[in-house]
Amino acid sequence: MYFQDKVILVTGGTGSMGKTFVRRVLSGELGIPKKLIVMSRDEGKQHEMRVSYLHAGHSTDEIIYRNFLNTLEFRIGDVRDYADVVSAIRGVDIIVNAAALKQVPVCEYFPAQAVMTNCMGAANIVRAVQEHGSSVHTVIGISTDKACKPVNAMGMTKALQERIFISANVLTPKTRFLCVRYGNVLASRGSVIPLFHEQIKSGGPVTITDPLMTRFLLTLNQAVDTVFTALQHGKAGEIFIPRAPASFMTDVAKALIGDKKIEIKNTGIRPGEKMYEIMVSDEEAPHVVARAGYYVIQSMLPELATHREFVPKPLLQKEYSSADEVLDYQGTLQLLKKNNLLDIQSTANSSAEELLR
Repeated sequence: MYFQDKVILVTGGTGSMGKTFVRRVLSGELGIPKKLIVMSRDEGKQHEMRVSYLHAGHSTDEIIYRNFLNTLEFRIGDVRDYADVVSAIRGVDIIVNAAALKQVPVCEYFPAQAVMTNCMGAANIVRAVQEHGSSVHTVIGISTDKACKPVNAMGMTKALQERIFISANVLTPKTRFLCVRYGNVLASRGSVIPLFHEQIKSGGPVTITDPLMTRFLLTLNQAVDTVFTALQHGKAGEIFIPRAPASFMTDVAKALIGDKKIEIKNTGIRPGEKMYEIMVSDEEAPHVVARAGYYVIQSMLPELATHREFVPKPLLQKEYSSADEVLDYQGTLQLLKKNNLLDIQSTANSSAEELLR
């Protein structure tokens, strides 16, 4: 059991993925950790998270509630602050770095802030592990499709974060640094589906940047599955990528609107936005292997060659993008229906439902 008796630190643990990760760890599916530390700089979100567990009490899973009481620790801190990171990693075995500035338009207007969190935060974690983290055996960074062939500030900083973690394996061989990279997460905070539902609730129009735009669609639990798989099966310097369905954003909007008389309005691509998501670039494709149902990009650094699998024939012949295999309208409708995202009330409760699964 991978987490059994381990001490786990989750930076940015009050975000959508972080909360689902915490709930899944507390379920004990990979063993009961000795301690699970949630570090973030937002005391309000930490308070809400703590209260949600307390109010749920014994109405939630008994194991989760007991582990919440016995193992979960909240810590105020910021990955931008080296002293905060050093303090948080003492005695830690596993670090999951989910702290990020991830809104594309925000990062376009405040790129220096994106650098501080997404790049310097990662560098602080690496430095802290090198200087004070003798117990840390694994660090995993949560990346994004936008780090692949980046065209916006958020993607550029996430691409650098990947390099910061992967290169750390060279000078810190006793710790395994690796990453996961995935696309749009259904109904996560700031994602498009809650926005569409708000627009529908207000009577429209529902705004689409371009009718041909496609996106990969994952649930929060699938995002956490990717992290769990990478932790259990990943090698130093690797990037794990889920194989996910993709849809036209127009079809997502139509499915959510249903038979309501609401206009769909095309507004044009926003600053830094891509027409489709790319998970693996043409340059990375020759280094991809399949493992545990995922695509895995092996590190190209020669110092990490001993960790690489031999690839006699490339698994991917070109980039892997959301334009490759797109669901039709019915497929998109069924995907949203399966995840209880077709009505406003379901979307409002989707995060809670994901957490309770």
